[in-house]
Amino acid sequence: MTTDAGYVTLSLSKGGLTTLAQTLRASTVAVHDERAGGSGSGVIWDARGLIVTNAHVVSSRNPIVAFADGRRVRAALVGRDPERDLAALRLPRDLEAHLAAARVRDSATLVPGELVVAVGNPHGVTGAVTAGIVHRCNARWVVADVRLAPGNSGGPLADAAGGVAGINSMIARGLALAVPSAAVLRFLRALGEDARAA
Repeated sequence: MTTDAGYVTLSLSKGGLTTLAQTLRASTVAVHDERAGGSGSGVIWDARGLIVTNAHVVSSRNPIVAFADGRRVRAALVGRDPERDLAALRLPRDLEAHLAAARVRDSATLVPGELVVAVGNPHGVTGAVTAGIVHRCNARWVVADVRLAPGNSGGPLADAAGGVAGINSMIARGLALAVPSAAVLRFLRALGEDARAA
């Protein structure tokens, strides 16, 4: 994104949004919790099989993770923080070679007006994409005018370059609220996971 004489210009070229969506879909999964009877989304946070989602998406110890290519596996719940609405899952080790991990962006560098894209599985639609702009960002939430629906929870909120700056959590007064990536990193470190922003 560049500015010229007060006008904001997005740097996505023709077809760039389509390419961005494909990249984000590859690192986005569906998460199904049989115990809670619900489903949401998740982000492949690193290539070692770590998935980040929302605490309200999972409550069982072994939820099912479904990949964009149709594979379905059981993951192990590593930890949950209902207050921050975060949960971490670990995939079986034999999947590590086939994972497309997300690139993580420091949420503290987001600015109001910046383009962001959300990917998830709303109402059972796999890999749905929606876009909007950042309204504000603080230590608690990234707030954007992105359209979310049930099933988007736990999916990525990413910038125009594909850097995941937040985990979509809820809608409030018509705006999307995502947990900032900085908060996700603190959560993972508290669990003993060595996960760093790119």
